[in-house]
Amino acid sequence: MEKSQERLKILEKISSLEKAGKFDIDVEDDPETRPLLPHQIDYLNKKLSRKIANFFANRIGTAFFENQIKNKQLIIKEVRGIENFLAVEGGALITSNHFNVNDNYAIWRVIKPYMGKKKLWKVIREGNYTNAPKGFGTILRNCNTLPLSSNTETMKKFMSAISTLLDRGEKILIYPEQAMWWNYRKPRPHKKGAYRLAVNNNVPVIPAFITMEDSEIIGGDGFPVQEYTIHFLPALYPKTDLNKAQNAQYLQTENERLCKETYESFYGIPLTYEK
Repeated sequence: MEKSQERLKILEKISSLEKAGKFDIDVEDDPETRPLLPHQIDYLNKKLSRKIANFFANRIGTAFFENQIKNKQLIIKEVRGIENFLAVEGGALITSNHFNVNDNYAIWRVIKPYMGKKKLWKVIREGNYTNAPKGFGTILRNCNTLPLSSNTETMKKFMSAISTLLDRGEKILIYPEQAMWWNYRKPRPHKKGAYRLAVNNNVPVIPAFITMEDSEIIGGDGFPVQEYTIHFLPALYPKTDLNKAQNAQYLQTENERLCKETYESFYGIPLTYEK
């Protein structure tokens, strides 16, 4: 099967950005961002209309991704270190590399048996909430997502919602690499925002890193479908002898170190970037 020209262009852009050391720039034509205003979001699904939308969106989203698994377009080959996830009681931030629209469901699917009635909440970009196309946009807006915003007042609501969720013992998935790079296997430098949230709420960070291998199945884009191995790494806790800024830096540095070690151990090669 001929490889998708669109995907080939994305890979070229990724290579160019890697050489330039610009790891946080989106490489796909994501929906244009429209500001998310405070009255447009009910982060905690308190309204009945939001509860109903959340219920049906989760059912639709689950059916979609389970169909992907059934048709081997999403392959979870192995889970390593689930004991690291289970060791954390109460609220926590889960961090992960971001390389596919499937990666958050892959994480949710493997932790779901241990979550009871709780859901996995996901931090997403503003434009994916305000301007995503119909269908997939419905899932993005209603499946326990927490959109960021360029509006200061909305971000205050965001921060309050994060604190409430963590206080009641929820798990929140956040991508500290920021941008999604399609099927990119290397760990990228992290942004500090996720770690500030952990420090400000005094909760641990559970690092997750997903590695990939080519399967024998060729997807509709002409590329091999990837087999995922999901690694849950030892949880990181803020230290009492560090101030907030130092703690955020400590959590970031340690998370990046764990991801690098996992990458090098799994693939058997040192982590290097194109220059």
